[in-house]
Amino acid sequence: MTSSDVGTGDEAGVTIRCQDNPSVGMRFGDRFSFDEDSVHYGVELQAPGLSARVNEVVAWIWDRDLVPFLEELAADYRGWDGERHWQTNDRDLAVSAIFRSGGHVGLTWTLRPWTKAAGGWSASVTTWLEAGEQMASLATDVRRFLAGEPG
Repeated sequence: MTSSDVGTGDEAGVTIRCQDNPSVGMRFGDRFSFDEDSVHYGVELQAPGLSARVNEVVAWIWDRDLVPFLEELAADYRGWDGERHWQTNDRDLAVSAIFRSGGHVGLTWTLRPWTKAAGGWSASVTTWLEAGEQMASLATDVRRFLAGEPG
């Protein structure tokens, strides 16, 4: 399940909850931009016993964006074999997707800040969504969020 948080500025965001366990989820929020070439945003992961956040993930306009990746998953609602992957240019946010019988997509969201620093960390959660409508809704919500459009 996804939801666009209604609001402006720091309040706007997209929350994704696992349909199998609503206490597992992730959130895009705190969007800002310094220029026309990039969008910066925070990402939070939540699960029982886990809370992780990266304050500044960067989406570059020239980079392969998350939205087309999510749209491709939604378009392939009948399924696929294997695992599909996407990551930011800085590799601090990565998503892997698998399809399971019954028409559900497992999205594993991984935060990995400071990839080159000693003492770095990573955290992951997996959210399960319906392959068709919920994936299409997620792609639309993320597109609006990254573009700074109201939900």
